[in-house]
Amino acid sequence: MNTNEIFKEFHKAAKDPKALMDRYIGEGKPVVLVAPVYTPEEIIYSMGCIPMGAWGADIALKESKQYFPAFICSIVQSILELGINGTYKGASALVVPSLCDSLKCLGQNWKYGVSDIPFIPMTYPQNRKPDFGHDFTRAGYERVIEDLTKATGKTFSDEALAEAILLYNKHNAAMRDFARLAAIHPEITAAQRSDVYKSAWFMDKAEHLNLVGALVDSLKESAPGPKRKSVYISGILADSPALLEIFDDLDLFIVGDDVAAESRQYGTDTPDKEDGETNLDALVNKFCNRDNCSLLYDVDKKRIDRIVRKASSLRADGVVVILTKFCDPEEFDYPLIKKACDAKGIPCILVEVDRQMENMEQARTMLQTFKDMI
Repeated sequence: MNTNEIFKEFHKAAKDPKALMDRYIGEGKPVVLVAPVYTPEEIIYSMGCIPMGAWGADIALKESKQYFPAFICSIVQSILELGINGTYKGASALVVPSLCDSLKCLGQNWKYGVSDIPFIPMTYPQNRKPDFGHDFTRAGYERVIEDLTKATGKTFSDEALAEAILLYNKHNAAMRDFARLAAIHPEITAAQRSDVYKSAWFMDKAEHLNLVGALVDSLKESAPGPKRKSVYISGILADSPALLEIFDDLDLFIVGDDVAAESRQYGTDTPDKEDGETNLDALVNKFCNRDNCSLLYDVDKKRIDRIVRKASSLRADGVVVILTKFCDPEEFDYPLIKKACDAKGIPCILVEVDRQMENMEQARTMLQTFKDMI
């Protein structure tokens, strides 16, 4: 396949996850939904199940409004809406991490709104670096394993987890390779770039790894397109087709990202286990080693400096913060990002988005003006 044909395969998977879910279930592979933002996918995969991202969708919210106040993250609301309207029917369980207040509410409301799909909590510690953070995380993983066994009938083994960890580390490396190559190929559209990341949430990781590998090989052999105005983006989610269309209409090239649903997922590998440790301990270490995320406690706010460094190293003409409306952790970080960018002379703009947004013209006007400025 050539580069465009590979991108079409990614788009097909990103556009129709339900078809993939039905296929996997038909093949005898239970599908386990994983909510934002860090779930122990390797555990799920090692048990013979397919972890499938549940990040909501750009849909009208109706039934979920009975469970949530209006001023709460629309990602969380739309996840519940999809559960209630039957989109996730056939899934064996939903795993929800506890990294923000909205996610904590999602799990409890899910139990009442979607009673046919079990809710499995993953309670993470914010103080994850000390030994007690490791112990707390391990206890959470052990509970997930126990609940998954009940929900799917599958069993866990540390040996199978080792194989899953190896696959996921390879996939991380491939996604990092893609990010490096995408940064020097301005012909890649915002929509194409998003499809690569979005499809990773829905496809069997082994299948996605093969496709990413083919794309990486193809990009290595192809000459970069003409230079365009470039931006570095940050946020929780940046997959809205309407928003991506604006980037492409304005000829703005996304040179890199600090997006929770995209590159943030692939920056931390599971380390080799040490003497006396199990593979589950090694997976725990992966979470404890994570940094540079608005949802993870960091008194030094190292994420802010990283955004400026990455934008500078990629020679981005500006930084676009795509803020999911009512996302408190991201809202708290934005003033710091803006201040750091200003100090380095990097233009920075905030664009607020929402899963319910039907009209993106305000965002279009802001990004058009921003492009003219940079």
